[in-house]
Amino acid sequence: MAEEACCILIRTGIWHRKKIILHIKTGSLHSTILFMAYKYVLLFACFLIATPRIFAQTDSLRQARVLDEVQVNDKASSDFDNLRKIDGMKITVGKKTEVINVEQLTVNKSNNNTRQLYAKVTGLNIFENDGSGLQLSIGGRGLDPNRTANFNVRQNGYDISADALGYPESYYTPPADALQRIEIIKGAASLQFGTQFGGLVNFKMKPAGGNKPFELTSKQTLGSWNFFGSFNRINGHIGKKIDYIAYAHYKRGDGWRPNSGFNAINAYTEITYRVNDQHKISFQYTLLKYLAQQPGGLDDRMYAQDPRQSNRARNWFDVSWNLFSIEWLSQISPNTSLQTTAYGLMAHRKALGFRPNRPAQTDPGGKRDLLIGTFQNYALESRLLHHYQLFGKRQSALIGVRIYKGNTLSKQGNVDNGSGADFTFHKEVDELISDYRFPNLNMAAFAEQVFRLSDRWSITPGLRFEFIQTRSTGTFNEIIYDLRDSIISKTATPESRSLARSFLIGGLGSSYQFRQDLELYGNISQNYRSVTFSDIQLVNASLEIDPNIRDEKGWSADLGLRGNLGTSLRFDISGFHLYYGNKIGEYFFARTNGQVIRRRGNIGVAQISGLESFLELNILHALAKQEKQFKLSVYSNLALTHSRISKSKLPNVLHKQVEYVPEVNWKTGIQSQYKQLKVSVQLSHLSQQYTDATNATSGNFSGVIGLLPAYTLIDLSAAWRWKYLLIELSLNNLGNATYTTRRATGYPGPGIIPGEGRAIYATLGVQL
Repeated sequence: MAEEACCILIRTGIWHRKKIILHIKTGSLHSTILFMAYKYVLLFACFLIATPRIFAQTDSLRQARVLDEVQVNDKASSDFDNLRKIDGMKITVGKKTEVINVEQLTVNKSNNNTRQLYAKVTGLNIFENDGSGLQLSIGGRGLDPNRTANFNVRQNGYDISADALGYPESYYTPPADALQRIEIIKGAASLQFGTQFGGLVNFKMKPAGGNKPFELTSKQTLGSWNFFGSFNRINGHIGKKIDYIAYAHYKRGDGWRPNSGFNAINAYTEITYRVNDQHKISFQYTLLKYLAQQPGGLDDRMYAQDPRQSNRARNWFDVSWNLFSIEWLSQISPNTSLQTTAYGLMAHRKALGFRPNRPAQTDPGGKRDLLIGTFQNYALESRLLHHYQLFGKRQSALIGVRIYKGNTLSKQGNVDNGSGADFTFHKEVDELISDYRFPNLNMAAFAEQVFRLSDRWSITPGLRFEFIQTRSTGTFNEIIYDLRDSIISKTATPESRSLARSFLIGGLGSSYQFRQDLELYGNISQNYRSVTFSDIQLVNASLEIDPNIRDEKGWSADLGLRGNLGTSLRFDISGFHLYYGNKIGEYFFARTNGQVIRRRGNIGVAQISGLESFLELNILHALAKQEKQFKLSVYSNLALTHSRISKSKLPNVLHKQVEYVPEVNWKTGIQSQYKQLKVSVQLSHLSQQYTDATNATSGNFSGVIGLLPAYTLIDLSAAWRWKYLLIELSLNNLGNATYTTRRATGYPGPGIIPGEGRAIYATLGVQL
């Protein structure tokens, strides 16, 4: 049969680091495919001939893949977007997805300024523990932001938290300068990436390879309070088989408050070997080491007097993180891909300090509390993606399996070892308060299927089976000292718990494409959060664990509309509802002897619903201006959230608002560019928040409960590039506002943790 194709080369200024190879077999399809290449756009128009057999390859791994009628746009030129419906080895049809193209951002990357990096992600609440950017604490849709524990946090697709099930807190966050993009899937990620309520956060590192055998990037930053950061990266290729990348990132600073200095080193390397056109193997290793001094929390009176003050000079925090992974990617056929990843973590987290319940209490210089956590985890995950024809339509199926084995050791005790960062038990027999071991095992399998019912409508059902076993063995010691710190009595309480369970959860997503740039999407997925080590571990004698504590269960749903209106307006507007059953919290409990004690257990059912909207207007396009050298846009990211405890046996909790859920969360900004100069201004506003389940409005002597006042912040950033040179400037908290984002119940508190005042950062970079 005859074939016709019209190919048009349009010169552009776009740099794309990969060549595109397009293969066309006879087909009967009228489609348009747009590919970006270095300085050119290759536009193929294939005009209605025979059966469609079109597939694209990249020279990095000749991945042949059958495509429907598609249009691949230059998404990397935008700093914010959505995931493709099938993105790599992920199916995202009908899901709420967001992508931050970090390389395109004009923000303060030197210290991972979370407020700016995630400015366009809807509904995120942020804890700011310090100005170092060493830890990420974000929560979405009313979920606790602490160390991002309610998201499944990954790097290049593998887990990076301390323990994905038993202790899902993230002490490591990659530097923004090392990232290509950040991928976020809201609650519906529970089928592919675990059962958590929050969804997925995946840090996609800049990949190995490049246009040249050797490339060098170096950025040096100076900032307020003696901040210094140095980021240095090399990447390239060795022959046609091997790609490599490696970076080292060092930063230090004294901090905004006294006693808040930090010193950190982070390194990463990836080596990729192409076995042949169908097989690729990658090895990755990540190292993080940092030592930070913690100034402690404040009570309400101290915060009102001077939010910068600190009366804790002996509190320290030490982290060592070693991540490693091996990935095998196989293109079995043009329609079938297999990805297998083995990964592991060897890490520790050590916290040392004087931390009584009263922040105002003076440190007498005696014993300090030492808490050591050691983590060793290993996992294997495999995914198979297959495309096939059914009812004349191209269908897609994704299946995967996972086995995860972890072991956590936790020791806590009182040590008398001076004022420095000495994280050792010198007399372990006398000093240990608790000594626990937490082994766990997780096995899972999932399947998702995209059924394309028409050219516009598709549905995606999915199932996930989980087996979880968490165990706890150890001893809690109640030690009573006299005035000379000598032991009067010591009572040991041995504990042993084991929880094994298996379950099946499901979900359903749907997408209707009104036109190429307008989509209606929706999904509903079940969620599950297993009881963690923190939930079942005693930390002091005034707290007990409910022996009937149960896992948290629920579901989340989305319904939204996203797309473009012409070339000037981009939008994503959606509503969501989250049903959070068996929510775990702490409350006061009266024993039979009349003693009132704090107890940790299930407090009831939380229901959270809201509206999330993102709008971005290209002002010059809206005014029909055809200016090529000047760009101007404005965006609005608004989340309105309603939350309540709808069921509870605790009368002082029933019908109260869920803690850390601002009803209004708004971020807006203006972005402009003239030639190589970029400037962005951002305003962030959050309404007041409660910090405990009883909705206490005033803080007590501990500062851990009470309102968080509403606050508004302004950030300014600029970047200018000239040939190989780059200059960046950031001014954070431009108005020098006094604010706080959290009341910490433990480290880095307890008490109010103030946000930082006005700060300036300047960066000089070179790329060769």
